[in-house]
Order: sequence, then C-alpha cells, then structure tokens
Amino acid sequence: MHQKSFLFPLFATLTALGLVTACGSNNAPTANTSPSPKTAANNTASPTENNTSAIPIGIGVSQTSNVALLGQEQVSGAKIAEEMLNTQGGVNGTPIKLVFQDTAGDEQSAINAFNTLITQDKVVGIVGPSSSQQAFAADPIAERNKVPVLAPSNTAKGIPQIGEYISRVSSPVSIVAPIAVAEALKINPQIKKVAVFFAQNDAYSKSETEIFQKTVKDKKLGLVTVQKFQTTDTDFQSQATNAINLKPDLIIISGLAADGGNVIKQLRELGYKGLIIGGNGLNTSNMFPVCQKNCDGVIIAQSYSPDLNNPINQKFRAAYKAKNQKEPPQFAAQAFTGVQVFVESLNAIDKQTKVSSLPLPELRTKLNEQILKGTYETPIGEISFDPEGEVKQKQFFVAQIKMNPDGKDGKFVFLK
Repeated sequence: MHQKSFLFPLFATLTALGLVTACGSNNAPTANTSPSPKTAANNTASPTENNTSAIPIGIGVSQTSNVALLGQEQVSGAKIAEEMLNTQGGVNGTPIKLVFQDTAGDEQSAINAFNTLITQDKVVGIVGPSSSQQAFAADPIAERNKVPVLAPSNTAKGIPQIGEYISRVSSPVSIVAPIAVAEALKINPQIKKVAVFFAQNDAYSKSETEIFQKTVKDKKLGLVTVQKFQTTDTDFQSQATNAINLKPDLIIISGLAADGGNVIKQLRELGYKGLIIGGNGLNTSNMFPVCQKNCDGVIIAQSYSPDLNNPINQKFRAAYKAKNQKEPPQFAAQAFTGVQVFVESLNAIDKQTKVSSLPLPELRTKLNEQILKGTYETPIGEISFDPEGEVKQKQFFVAQIKMNPDGKDGKFVFLK
C-alpha cells in the first residue's frame, strides 16, 4: 500500500468533531460519520450483494447553487461515461451504476452527500466534490471510512495530501496558472502592470491567486493591486473601479463562474479594455450567459482540448456533442475521466479476484491501491498518479473565448 504524508490530520480530526467552521458561516458543519450497527453490517457486503444489477460509483457534485455552473457539466460528463463504459462491457460484464448526490455549494451539503454515498448508497468510490472548499470538508469523511475519492475539479494546493484515499484527475493550479500568464505575454509583450481579483471565501481561489501572484512577480511584472470579493457577491463596482484607476495592462480573476463572470462584465462596462485571464473556476461555457459579449477575449488555461486526438476522446467528444449540441468542456471531460479510472481499476481487480466476491471494505481498499498503479488513456490525455494521488498529466492547453456576434453564446478557441 502506498504511503501519504498526512498534512491535514488536525483538520480531519476537527471536522470529525464538528469544530471547523464553514467559510462565511458561524455554524460549524457537523457530520455523523459513524455508521449504525445495521449500516456497518451492510457495508461489509459485496457491492453487488445489495444491488445485484450493478456496481455503484458515487458522483458527489454540485447540482444546485452557484457552483452548479460547474457541477452541471460534471453530471453530463459522468452520465456519458456511464453509458459508454457500460456499452463496452462495464466491469468484465457487470454494469456500473452511478449514484448522484448533490453537494450544492457549501461544506455542509458536501459532508451530507458524502455521508449518504458512503453509508447509505454503499458506493465503491466517489467522484467529487465540485469545489476545493468542499473537498477540505468532505474528503476527510471518505478518508476515515477508507473510501477512494477521485477529485474531478479540485485544483487547490494540498488536496491529495488530505489522506491516503484521496486522489485527483484535475491538475493543480501550480501547473496550469502560469501557462495562462505566459500566453497573455505572447499576445501582448508590452504588459507591465497587473491587477489581481480573487474570492477570499473559496479555498481554490485563494490557492490559485497565490500561484498567479507569484507568477506575476517571477515574470518581473508589477502587481499594482489585489482586489478581494466573495463568491456570493454580485456588485463589483468598487473593486473594478479601484483596479481600473491604476491602469493595469492585464487583470487576473480567480473565482467561480457566476461571480467571475460578473467581475468580467462590470470591468468591461466600466471601460477596461486590456487582457483578462480567468482561473479554472471560470473554465466553463456556463459563464457565457453571465458576462455575455464581455466574455470575448478572456484567456483561460485548460487541462482539456476537444481536439485531442486519441480514440477515447473522439468517442467522448462525439457523444457529448450529440447530447448537448456543443463542444465538451473541461469539467465534463474530467468527470468522465474520474468514472473511467474507477471502471478500468475495477476491471483490473476483477481479473484477479471477482469484485462480487469481495467484501465492500476490502474492495474499496483494493480499488484505491489499483488506481495508483495504473496508467490511463483518457479524454484529457494519458494520466497516471504519484504515490500521494496527485495526477500526472502530459498535455495542457490555453484557450481564448470567442463570443458570437449576438453576445449570447460563444466558444473556447484553442491557441497554438
């Protein structure tokens, strides 16, 4: 079994005791992570003993709240994976069944969703949650229950280090963020002054902005201001005005799709004409209705390109376009990848010992070990994992948003 450096034992302990307060809330999230005797007994059964038709895999992502602009794409990608992989035979002839629980947009909802998936739905593993903020609250629950988690969009520093059973298919901001700044400098080599915006109540945004700010300094650019906001804010006039008055050549925004889209919209409406970089939370076409024509020209680094030429991505792209009449986005591709990694790992286990014969706790442990052994050809390219569960991905991309003339829709145009 691999070993992880546990950087968050205190956090996990405090979460278990209900002593860690959710950002922006005075009420600590509480979670009953100790299953009842009946539930504990059920959790020893094989995954198909309680559900004879399929192997349950949990999908704990945000289907409601402002984070749903990301989660909706993850639901779509996961469902395509379920259909495609079952058509290909599932786990050596046994189908998988995705079990969805809504993590909404807060820590308590993510905790509740993970508890339900683990103790009630008795899933073999979980793809989720949607945000890093939620991951730091909910992942310790999976860790204590020894349930493998594949994070589809948690890019903040420290996610795999939460515990031995926590891995991610989403590359960390430390790799992706600097690529966007380098591309902006190619577009405009005259950039000298940079303004940074970030959501101070969101773990991912705080982690990402640190990388962006370090990159700005490493590139010998002037960081003229750092403007803070909340993911729940809708009025950014003050922050936008303060930044514009300093005449930046580039503005970098770390937030989520709803708040980030509104920051872009209000910056443009107040007259800012320079380049804008959006962080990973803005990496969704669901942002287009928010900033509309003002989304045009925004630069966003990507861990996925629809043009990636491998067989699994070609199938995924065709299936997504058939269902949604548009190109697949990164968050859908990463959710697909999470399901795919689980299924391929289950197949590898089943070839040695029938999955249906394994008690659920033993299967979960074997599954976690197998995930870290494998190399996977996925829609986001070839990936594998280091011993801590950090994804090792070979290819990255940068896109620039191009809005249609009516300003109502657009697309990500990938830069060469």
